[in-house]
Amino acid sequence: METAQGQQQAMPGAVTAFARFVLCGGGVGLASSFAVAALASWIPWALANALITAVSTLLATELHARFTFGAGGRATWRQHVQSAGSAAAAYTVTCVAMLVLHQLASEPGALLQQVVYLSASALAGVARFAVLRLVVFARKRSQGAADAHPVHLTVGRPSIPAGSEALCCAA
Repeated sequence: METAQGQQQAMPGAVTAFARFVLCGGGVGLASSFAVAALASWIPWALANALITAVSTLLATELHARFTFGAGGRATWRQHVQSAGSAAAAYTVTCVAMLVLHQLASEPGALLQQVVYLSASALAGVARFAVLRLVVFARKRSQGAADAHPVHLTVGRPSIPAGSEALCCAA
């Protein structure tokens, strides 16, 4: 049986984590944009966006915990709650973008709506990456870094291997 510590992976670097974030979050976001458009044909757009945002946030948080940020397991309730806060901000950004679009164009086409929605989602996604990396999964990262790079303290004078005395300076 593996321990939680044994399941933890080393935290990937910022570039690797961002690439994984784009792959996971972007994939979920792209699927979400089509789901919102389909659901909005039956219910008001804001409600469709809220429902899809909730479901996609749960899915994306799990993917980010397991893959993007190297937490090595399922996301905790704390991480889901914190992630939901950043998703609420992303929801606000996409709603405002769509409201502005509908104020500027009385009947925008589906393509324009997708471009505006995906652009707003991308902007919110960059901010969300920073929040997830620096806040939501930060504790896991610092614990993983400590486990990956243990500190060994040496007390006293270090020993010198036999035969290498001539290579060292006199102490």
